[in-house]
Amino acid sequence: MMRCSTLSAATVLLLLLAIASARAQGPVPRAAPAPPTNAESIQIGLSTDRISITSDFSGADLTIFGALDNADPLINRQGRYDVIVVLEGPARPVMVRRKQRILGVWMNTQSEIFVNVPVSYSVATTRVPQDITDPINYRQLALGADNIYIEPLDRDVDTATIKEFEAALRQLKKTTGLYSERIGGVQFLTQSLFRATLTLAPNVPVGTHKARAFLFRNGIFIKENSAQLVILKAGFEQSVFRFAHEYSLFYGIFAAVLAVFTGWLGRIVFRRD
Repeated sequence: MMRCSTLSAATVLLLLLAIASARAQGPVPRAAPAPPTNAESIQIGLSTDRISITSDFSGADLTIFGALDNADPLINRQGRYDVIVVLEGPARPVMVRRKQRILGVWMNTQSEIFVNVPVSYSVATTRVPQDITDPINYRQLALGADNIYIEPLDRDVDTATIKEFEAALRQLKKTTGLYSERIGGVQFLTQSLFRATLTLAPNVPVGTHKARAFLFRNGIFIKENSAQLVILKAGFEQSVFRFAHEYSLFYGIFAAVLAVFTGWLGRIVFRRD
């Protein structure tokens, strides 16, 4: 009997020590619940997928509407959603020339060719770009006129020379209005609906343009969406353009005959004898 009582007391003492140790260590930590995922997305829509311009086109504003799906109302009320909309023109090779004054005459001394350069690039943002996200994201997304990747045709040229010609190309595009930026051009009409106003330069190129919308939340890139827009010439200019490309032989013959006839007619009209 004495032996059994001793074993029972020892067992109880061990249980009490285990409970005291567990209480000293605190409650057993539970796995933190996974934060709710809010799969926001962005949609854009164009009122038309085709724009016709004439010879007297002097530039215009293009309006693009869009909407946010599954947007967090709290984040939206705090204004922590940002949208950047881009209208990117068709990509074409571009030659950049450097002029130097030699013996009093400006001459082309060096040139570089870049491939797949967007002919036009128009940007509209909700705020100042540096307030939306950091420069690393802009470079990774190739977002903005200064972050477009411009590929040189000849990669063996000195890096400093290529960068110099790249900077000259971007500056030339900005000067001619083909590369433009409109800060505040994206405005939220409601908590989910927004409107973007982009600038079409007077010399906007014809072809297929790509409209792209980028959604940011608290400076973090979330989603992108895109749509296509075709810009073409209309009227007599478009007819001549189409005839020159589809019937190039006849167009060349007609141009030569017209030049001869114009020269002969000018000689008759302005004859002094």
